[in-house]
Amino acid sequence: MTLVNYLFTSESVGEGHPDKVCDRISDAVVDVFLSADPQARVACETLATTNKVVIAGEVRGPASVTFDLIETAAREAIKDIGYEQDGFHWETADIEVLLHAQSVDIAQGVDAAGNKDEGAGDQGIMFGYACRETEALMPAPIFYSHGILRGMAETRHASKTSGLGPDAKSQVTLQYENGKPVRATSVVVSTQHDAAVDQDEIREIVRPHVLKVLPEGWMCDEEHFYVNPTGRFVIGGPDGDCGLTGRKIIVDTYGGAAPHGGGAFSGKDPTKVDRSAAYAARYLAKNVVAAELAERCTIQVSYAIGVSKPLSVYINTHDTGRVDEEKLARVLQELVDLSPRGIRQHLSLNRPIYARTAAYGHFGRTPDADGGFSWERTDLVDQLKSALA
Repeated sequence: MTLVNYLFTSESVGEGHPDKVCDRISDAVVDVFLSADPQARVACETLATTNKVVIAGEVRGPASVTFDLIETAAREAIKDIGYEQDGFHWETADIEVLLHAQSVDIAQGVDAAGNKDEGAGDQGIMFGYACRETEALMPAPIFYSHGILRGMAETRHASKTSGLGPDAKSQVTLQYENGKPVRATSVVVSTQHDAAVDQDEIREIVRPHVLKVLPEGWMCDEEHFYVNPTGRFVIGGPDGDCGLTGRKIIVDTYGGAAPHGGGAFSGKDPTKVDRSAAYAARYLAKNVVAAELAERCTIQVSYAIGVSKPLSVYINTHDTGRVDEEKLARVLQELVDLSPRGIRQHLSLNRPIYARTAAYGHFGRTPDADGGFSWERTDLVDQLKSALA
C-alpha cells in the first residue's frame, strides 16, 4: 500500500564539501582530456586531505595532456571553489598525479572494431527519474536542498566579507499530504564560517537563502530551523575531513526519492554508462513527464561490458501513466539509440562540460548554450505525443 501522508528528507552538500572538491577535480580532469580529444577515455579518482591532493586512475588521450596540465587544472578548481586556508590552499597544496594508461583488456572490449559497435565501458544498472513536484521536474526535498547551498555560494563568491566558508551542507524535510509536498517541517544548514562570526550571525546570514528557495509559507517553525547545530564550524573542507570522488551519489541524483544504480558520475568520460546512461535515463523520464504522459516516471537501463545495446529497459509510471508502459518503452527506444555511442551522439556528451556538474546535482539544472546539461532538455515531447497519440 502506497503512503500518501508522510515526511521525506533529502540532503545536499556544497561545492566546498571535501567529497565535492574531489568530484570537481576529477571532472576538471575529464574536461582537460575532452578538450584535447573528444574521444579520450578517463576514469579519474581524487583524494583530498590537509594540503594534499592525490589524483589517480586510468586514461587514454593525447600526449599534450601532461601531468603539469592536470595539476594546473586541479589548482584552478580548488581556487574557483574558494580555498585559501592554512590547511587547504589552492596555491600551496601538494598535488600528486598518479594517472596511468587504460587497460588494454578493457579497451578491446569497449572499442568499436569491424562490425562490432562500441561497447559499454562496464556492466551496471542506471536509473532516471522525473516527477511534477517542482518546475524542474525533480523531487522537492533535494531540489530545495541544492537551492539553499547554491544561493549561499553565490553570496560567498560575491563578497569576501560574507562570513561564509566554502564547506556547507543542507537538509530539508517536507511534509507530504495526499502524495504531494505541502511544507517544510525542518531545515538543517551547516556552514563553515569565519572565526569572528558568532552563531546568531550565521543563523541570520543563512535564513534569507532558505526563505528564498522554499515556496511562500513553507518555512518550518523556529524550533526546527537548525543552523550549525554543533555551535561552531571554522575548520572545514579537506583540512577537517578527508574527501573522495564518488561518495555523494544520492546528492548527485534524486536525494533518495528514486533508486540509484550504484555507480558514481564524476571523473568518468561519457563512454562509461554509469554516467552517460544515467543521463539518458533522466532525459527520457523527464520528457515522459513533460509530455504529460505520467506524473512520475522511473526508468532503468542495464548494460554488459563490451556490449553496445542495453540488456533491459524498464519503465514504471507508478500508477500515474496515461499510456501503456510496454508501448512507451518501445517508443522511447525508437526515438533514442541507447547504445553508448547513440547516447553520446544524441546528447552531445563528448565535450568539456563536466566540471560544472560536480556540485548541486547533475539533474534539475538548466541546459547551457554550449551543450552542458543537455540531458535536461525536453525536446522529445512533441515526438512522444505524436507517437503515442
